[in-house]
Amino acid sequence: MSILIQKMRLQRGWSQEQLAEISGLSVRTIQRLERGHPGSLESLNALAAVFEIDLDRLKEPPMDMPHAAQPDAVRPDEALALAHVRKIKAFYVHLTQYVVVIAILAAINLVGYPQYLWFVWPALGWGLGVAAHGAAVFEFIPFLGADWERRQVEKRLGRQL
Repeated sequence: MSILIQKMRLQRGWSQEQLAEISGLSVRTIQRLERGHPGSLESLNALAAVFEIDLDRLKEPPMDMPHAAQPDAVRPDEALALAHVRKIKAFYVHLTQYVVVIAILAAINLVGYPQYLWFVWPALGWGLGVAAHGAAVFEFIPFLGADWERRQVEKRLGRQL
């Protein structure tokens, strides 16, 4: 089962994070399943729905990739686009929270003790987190993404997925 999940994920060019986002599972659950740990019925149902296969298929030893798709199911590229849009939305929510909270802290600081601008420290710390979140969402760091992961697996296997 673990090889089947990983193979189907990589054939679609998805990272573990992307599969977790699309399926509604945690990245940790995806990692455990790909390492061969048994999955709960809910987790396997979620993955079967994402990969558009029967639940029984995930319980069987891996054979070949299924090609039959349900006519009303979301296509893999649509699911990936939807997951990316959700990540962008989450980033903008995070950025809005940052701006609001830092503005409140700045107001409290300037009204209560304007001689020392202590609000700058949480603004810098949290700002680094927001910047890292934005770099991940908008893929400013070209390596370690889904394409990189797929290329590394292909390199190790010596063949195309």
